[in-house]
Amino acid sequence: MPIPVGGFAPKEGPIPSALAELFVLLDTTVLIDYLRGKPAELAVRRLRQTGDVPCTTAVNVEEVVRGLRPEEEGAGRALVDGLRIIPMGRLEGRQAGSWRREFSSSGVTLSQADCLIAAAARSIGAKLATGNPDDFPMGGLIVEHWPVGR
Repeated sequence: MPIPVGGFAPKEGPIPSALAELFVLLDTTVLIDYLRGKPAELAVRRLRQTGDVPCTTAVNVEEVVRGLRPEEEGAGRALVDGLRIIPMGRLEGRQAGSWRREFSSSGVTLSQADCLIAAAARSIGAKLATGNPDDFPMGGLIVEHWPVGR
């Protein structure tokens, strides 16, 4: 059974600047892996030891909820309720749109969800932990590959 990962930072309001460099934004691949007790679970547990703050976005919450198996409902709710949700607004929307336009002009299609998630991570200087690093080729973003699904 996964352990709660919250409790590191306030869940509402602005993010204190002193905490921003400690945040690790967990992408959906990592969150699902965590729920299913696969390799990312150990990496998320290590965040507590290093003092890094696990967080995610509303986009990731939607993707997790959409992909939950019936028997995962309770654990899924506990997981997302225990994470700091990084707010998104106008600046993140503009950044996401700029990336999509820029990459599209080179023939590369990026998903709206991935661009919004990346923009949220970049806006607070968070690392982005994902099982799909190729989905995040944007500049100015720190992407950590957390192998999942094994």
